[in-house]
Amino acid sequence: MTQRGKLEVSAGQHIPVLLNEIVTALEPKDGETYVDGTFGAGGYSRAVLEAADCNVIAIDRDPDAIKRAEEFEKEFPGRFRIVKGCFGDMAALLEAAGVASVDGVVLDIGVSSFQLDEAGRGFSFREEGPLDMRMAQAGESAADVVNNYDEAELADIIYQYGEERKSRRIAAAIVRDRGEAPFETTKQLADLVERVLGRPPRKKGKKSVHPATRTFQALRIYVNDELGELRRGLAGAEAVLVEGGRLVVVSFHSLEDRIVKKFMAERGGRVSAGSRHMPGPVDAGPSPSFHLKVKGAVKPGEAELAINVRARSSRLRVAIRTAEKAWGVVDA
Repeated sequence: MTQRGKLEVSAGQHIPVLLNEIVTALEPKDGETYVDGTFGAGGYSRAVLEAADCNVIAIDRDPDAIKRAEEFEKEFPGRFRIVKGCFGDMAALLEAAGVASVDGVVLDIGVSSFQLDEAGRGFSFREEGPLDMRMAQAGESAADVVNNYDEAELADIIYQYGEERKSRRIAAAIVRDRGEAPFETTKQLADLVERVLGRPPRKKGKKSVHPATRTFQALRIYVNDELGELRRGLAGAEAVLVEGGRLVVVSFHSLEDRIVKKFMAERGGRVSAGSRHMPGPVDAGPSPSFHLKVKGAVKPGEAELAINVRARSSRLRVAIRTAEKAWGVVDA
């Protein structure tokens, strides 16, 4: 730690996105308690623990992340603890741990660098691995979905969660090919999508995006119920934060950011939460449960983008808890 909120990262380390901005937004203080709802490699937890004499409760469903967190418990005895589970169940997990409220919650939405970099987890098509993608390493895998869902279901998943306009062509090709042999590896699926869509022309000075990117994103989000988890997690944070508590969320693509933006805008009183399908005047709804200190999203600066390519599409949003009653989980 060089100075409060400013970390230097050595070569070879996984670099947390928007780290300094998160520490600034969270404002760690001595004696306070914070939740790192997506522990991953532990970058945010470490930064918060080093910024003040505070406590961190981390949550993760990935068994590999739990093992990494156990080392943190030894390094920060009495100040850090890990809870296995989904951050969408935050309120229940904290209650079971004997924690009634916290002073801040930080969420880094999506897949972690460790998960992407380990071919055996099946999240990436950069290296061949099993077509898995399960964060919790249990339940239905991406291979199960690809090999067992019907064509219409596959097309809907790829379109809805990957925003892939050619989802029907991809789904039709998947069903056709799996009749010959089931999909077992990431390379099998990536090669099929590339065969269906072709490679986009490479623009001068820019790296082309692999045509399978959106399909892999869609399957990962579906298998892990990431958008449902996000909605539940935001409501959970609302329930456990004290007045003045900070909710800090980093997202990486439009589907996630749209949910976070809507949640904060509605509960910050900036837009009506009434249904646009209801005729006549719309009830103003509950009083704002959050105050939006900063309008819009914080984006990474040029210096960070130069050393951390993962930060490219990141967006950070911050909301401060008011004294008003929590709204709870509402329809998407």
